[in-house]
Amino acid sequence: MPAIHNYLPAQYEATSRLEINHNYLQEQFADYEEILAKVAAVVRKGDFTLGREVDLLEEEFAQLAGTKHAIAVGSGTDALMLSLKGLGVREGDEVITTPYTFHATIGAIVTAGARPVFVDITDDYNIDPRFIERAITPRTKAILPVHWSGKPCDMDAIGDIARRHGLAIVEDACHAVTASYRGRPAGSLGSVGCFSFHPLKNLNVWGDGGIATTDSDETASRLRLLRNHGLVSRDECVVFAYNSRLDTIQAVVARHLLEKLAGITAARIANAAAFDRALAGIPQVRVPKRDPGIRAVYHLYIVRCQRRDELQSHLVAHGVDAKVHYRIPMHLQPAAAGFGYRRGDFPVCEQTVAEVLSLPVHEFITAEHRDRVVSLIREFYAS
Repeated sequence: MPAIHNYLPAQYEATSRLEINHNYLQEQFADYEEILAKVAAVVRKGDFTLGREVDLLEEEFAQLAGTKHAIAVGSGTDALMLSLKGLGVREGDEVITTPYTFHATIGAIVTAGARPVFVDITDDYNIDPRFIERAITPRTKAILPVHWSGKPCDMDAIGDIARRHGLAIVEDACHAVTASYRGRPAGSLGSVGCFSFHPLKNLNVWGDGGIATTDSDETASRLRLLRNHGLVSRDECVVFAYNSRLDTIQAVVARHLLEKLAGITAARIANAAAFDRALAGIPQVRVPKRDPGIRAVYHLYIVRCQRRDELQSHLVAHGVDAKVHYRIPMHLQPAAAGFGYRRGDFPVCEQTVAEVLSLPVHEFITAEHRDRVVSLIREFYAS
């Protein structure tokens, strides 16, 4: 294997020149001096690892998610992996999930020791519950639905299946902070909910971070052990485990953003609704059907487009950071070769990844930006 290098700096530099960008961190953290003042208090106390700010964040996030517990960890990926481990997933078990997700979802299943079992998606990009039951085997331990782009899955149907078969549900809610399904918050809809604080999530920090939510005292205790070497005190270890502690400084940043989260989310929802209205008149662009009983929070705003790659190039050439999330579904990734899946196994997913395009939707997108994006799309299809 050739040497693997850090490809991210070049990626950041390439997109930084675009006027209408997915990356909005400079604007969001323009008040960094206020955050640094809060960080200075941590420096003076020296409680950098699982400090008091982490406890406060966990209390506030549990209230936000409507759960009894929240357990802060090193990343959203760790939240998924540790949740699976905490629920008893072992080597040789199977976890049913979607092939249309980010690599972290599948990586968490595999590093927990299990085999991912894929089922196809619906036109809203989420797992199709109609295919879950037929994928269950005696080795199935859990269902892992992904609330893709911030829209919760059909959790009533998934919950019914899980109850009938005695399966755990681990929500991948990494896109879905403050999303809700039939009035119930994402993260409270399964056995455990998992969130990411990655810098480009709706609630973000200055690096990696994540949090898991649950109503189970037993699961919460297990997760607290697993994230901190299995320690119950400085001297006593009851299970050899992992180091996935959220840094206190990142908890400070997350708590600072919690104060703004309602406004951040409202702006994303408003921008998405405006795009929906404007794009409805372009026949070559398909907007997913919106369910009034589901509050989507638009970590990503994704539509399906004819001649997607050409349209993306057109938008980028005119200063719009249009992206594809993602071109290769999980069952066709090189890393998945040993699972035995082939092209054609999940036709809805495979057609979806050939057509999806993500447009910037964050809170710093203005009406002028939206009009510019829509105008460029109309111009492309009129040419």
